[in-house]
Order: sequence, then C-alpha cells, then structure tokens
Amino acid sequence: MDGSDLRKIAERLYERSLELEALKFGDFTLASGQKSSFYFDGRILTTDPEGADLISKAFQSAIDDSGAEAFGGPTVAAVPTVGALALRARLEGRSTTGFFVRPEVKGHGAGKQIEGNLKPGMKVAAFDDAVSTGGSLLSAIDAIEAFGCEVVLVMTILDRHQGGGDEINRRGIPFFRLLESTPEGKITVAV
Repeated sequence: MDGSDLRKIAERLYERSLELEALKFGDFTLASGQKSSFYFDGRILTTDPEGADLISKAFQSAIDDSGAEAFGGPTVAAVPTVGALALRARLEGRSTTGFFVRPEVKGHGAGKQIEGNLKPGMKVAAFDDAVSTGGSLLSAIDAIEAFGCEVVLVMTILDRHQGGGDEINRRGIPFFRLLESTPEGKITVAV
C-alpha cells in the first residue's frame, strides 16, 4: 500500500471518528491524569465495521513492511483490532497471528499474561488505539519482550504526543501512527 492510500485511510478514520463521536472536543481528564481539549475513544472506532476494516488495512500494511509475525497489545483496547487483523490475515492468506497482553498474570487457569498464539522468538508488532504517556502499551511491550519476543514495530491510531511516543523512539522501535495531535489539541493525519 502506498502513502496516498494510507493517507486516504487516515483521513476517512478521522471523519468516521467524528461521525461516531469517538472523537469529542471539550474539557477532559485522561487516564494519565493530564487535561485535554479532546477525548478519543478508540474502542468506538475499532468495534465499528468500517473503522475496524480501515484500521486493519493500515496496520496490516505496516506489519507487512516490518516483517512482524504476530500482532497484539494491551487489553481491552487492542482486542477488537486483534480480531480484525486475524480475520484479515486469514482472508488474505497471511501467516501472521494475534495475541493480547493482560495487565498482570492471570491468577487462575494456565496463569498466563499473554493470551493467543505468541511463541518465544517471534517478531512482533505491538499496538494500542491511542498513545498518550504510553503506560499500558509500554507495560505490554515489556511483557512481550520478557516472554522472549522482539518488538519490531509499534502502531497506534492516535498519538497524543504526551511522552509515550518519545519513549518508544528512545527504545529504538519504529512507531507507526495514523493520526496525531498538536499540544493545542488539533488532530492531523500523520501518514
């Protein structure tokens, strides 16, 4: 997929976010405690059929370019996109596989933190619907690496530019984002 196709997908995702009210403007407090002039609820977008299709197309293109063998991220945000990417992989004849990372090791059953088809030694694309300080995504990356995998790509729908992306860059991991915000709260296409 070329850059103009990715740009069209990102532009349509922005429009769809507004249509679904997944993107709202006003005065909000984020999970990190920081104040924001907008709120982005990626789960509204990732559980929408059109949104899921657009996100999985764009993310699959980045996964293809990275050589990742598996894709996943933190619960709850990554779960719908893992499903969409797994279905896309099947329909397009790809061998990539999905997983998700729990915040901590499960206290029952098999006692796993990572659920899915991840195997040690795999190259992985990790993602979250939005990145602000990156807390849950960075914790998921740490768990993936502790499991014995290499994170070769990090992806997000929206980079809020509140420190998470800086930490991903500091770790030397390529960072793919479809949308990004300015400090003033303006949302722009990043691809």
